[in-house]
Amino acid sequence: MKELLLKYGCNPNQSKARIYSKIGELPIEVLNGRPGYINFLDAFNSWQLVKELKEATGLPAAASFKHVSPAGAAVGLPMSDVLKKIYYVDDLALTPLATAYARARGADRMSSYGDFVALSDICDRETAAMLAREVSDGVIAPGYTEEALEILKTKRKGTYNIIKIDPSYIPEIQETKDVFGITFEQDRNEAKITSELLVNRPTVNKEIPEDAVRDLLIALITLKYTQSNSVCYVKDGQAIGIGAGQQSRVHCTRLAGNKADNWWLRQNPSVLELPFKDSIRRPDRDNTIDVYISDDYEDILADGIWEQFFTEKPAPLTREEKKVWLHKLHGVSLGSDAFFPFGDNIERAHRSGVDYIAQAGGSIRDDNVIETCDKYNIAMAFTGLRLFHH
Repeated sequence: MKELLLKYGCNPNQSKARIYSKIGELPIEVLNGRPGYINFLDAFNSWQLVKELKEATGLPAAASFKHVSPAGAAVGLPMSDVLKKIYYVDDLALTPLATAYARARGADRMSSYGDFVALSDICDRETAAMLAREVSDGVIAPGYTEEALEILKTKRKGTYNIIKIDPSYIPEIQETKDVFGITFEQDRNEAKITSELLVNRPTVNKEIPEDAVRDLLIALITLKYTQSNSVCYVKDGQAIGIGAGQQSRVHCTRLAGNKADNWWLRQNPSVLELPFKDSIRRPDRDNTIDVYISDDYEDILADGIWEQFFTEKPAPLTREEKKVWLHKLHGVSLGSDAFFPFGDNIERAHRSGVDYIAQAGGSIRDDNVIETCDKYNIAMAFTGLRLFHH
């Protein structure tokens, strides 16, 4: 098959839409559903991401994509009981691939709502069972077991989008894109993200342990497929905060840092013990937890909204309590898709437990950035590689 007609483009008024291959057959097979224009953009970007994560780490990888940027990305490392609880998978059997998706989906569940999923390995029954109960638009993987396919085909009343991709497919080096009737052409970004990018460490602290090297590689590979400007916080093999598509780099750092903070606050005992009513669905729990850990919760408590969700009125998590809890977060790795122009990015990153940084370097203010890292004993590597993605 060289061409596949789509229902419509980005919007319903863009009625004529298709994907096609200029050379050879399309490397995909639609096993179920009718993926749309945005679905395929998410599918192809996310597939490249998880394929590279698998190659870089040797571990099964998964990504949760929304609007052509990852909401989460992770590899299949074991999880703590606390993470299993806040990701709502403590009642499921977890294979390494299922664990990778639980991590990718769980880091920022609000952003992952209605995601497109990418899996580096053949989708197994355990991963399919997890997908079956989440709100998701579709999945792309190199294959599916019979049990997994049977489970997924029942999702969304039989319309769930299931795409199988040829893992051996290698695209042409030249890629083109039309904008306003004008064709753009460039070489594909085939830069390899390896530990060799992390050897130039201009900070006083040059120690980056093996786990942090892995996490920095995960951050950089994730950024390679994230709309720029972008910054990514990673801990224990998973992205915990991604800031995408911001015009200012410090806004990326703040956005991603706030998501990382929320990920950590969700593990606070007060959040774990919230007295939710049994009838409250997972997405509503996610939204309510996000409000509970926000600075506005005490005002909302006064409005009596808590009665909709809780069996009893929970005590607020005070700003001081949150500050103390956030101070316990350490060992976070941070990647940036280009250089940091000011030390304010480092100041914000430090507040979210960042101890290791990988960024391109090359700013006229590199000295200020290095000095700020040294102030907090942060080890930073200059990769010399920009990873803009548009």
